[in-house]
Amino acid sequence: MQYLNPDTPRTLTLAITGASGILFARHMLHALHADPRVDHIYLVVSPSALRVLAEEDGLIAKNNLTEKLLGHASEKIQLLAHEDIGAPIASGSCPVFAMIVLPCSMGTLAGIAHGLAANLIERAADVTLKERRPLVLCVRETPFNLIHIRNMATVTEAGASVFPVIPTFYNQPLTIDDIARNFVHRVLQHIGLPQPNAFHWGSSPNH
Repeated sequence: MQYLNPDTPRTLTLAITGASGILFARHMLHALHADPRVDHIYLVVSPSALRVLAEEDGLIAKNNLTEKLLGHASEKIQLLAHEDIGAPIASGSCPVFAMIVLPCSMGTLAGIAHGLAANLIERAADVTLKERRPLVLCVRETPFNLIHIRNMATVTEAGASVFPVIPTFYNQPLTIDDIARNFVHRVLQHIGLPQPNAFHWGSSPNH
C-alpha cells in the first residue's frame, strides 16, 4: 500500500468493462478529471464495454472515445488499447497510485482472480496487486453464483477491494445521476481521494 502526501499528484488507471452501469464510469471519469490531486488518468475500455455503451447510452464510440465520455477533450486522460499488453501500466515500474475497474464484469473478475493477464485490463490489475497498490473492483452482477463469490474471495485475499455497484438511499437521491455520483464519491474516499461535495452520514443531503 502506498502512503503519499495529500498534495502529491496522483496517476490513476480507470478500466471500464462490459457490465451494465456505464453511467457510473462516466461520473468516475468526470470526478477524476476534475480532481486537482489527479494529474494523469490511464483509461482502458474493453470491447464489451463499447457494446454496453452503445446499448445504454446510444453512443457509438469507435473514435474520440474520451471526448464522447467526458464531453470534451482532455490532456489529463490517456486512452490505452485493450489489447496493448505493452502499454505503460503493464509494468510495475509505471508509477500508478491506484486502479479502479468500474463497472467490473464477472469475466474480468475471473481473469484477475486467476492471474490470466490476457489483456491490458487484466495485466494492469495483476501489476497493481503484485505492487501492493489499491485495486478496486466495482462488480456489477446479480445474483452471484458460487463461482463469482469464490472469485471475489480470491481477489480479496490477493489484496483487492471488491466494491459492488450498490446504490445508497440514505443520502436521499433525487436523480439517477445523484445515485451514481454518490457511489463514485464513496469509491474515491476509499482510495484516499475524498471529494469536497460528498455526502457523509449525519450531514444534510446536497440537493
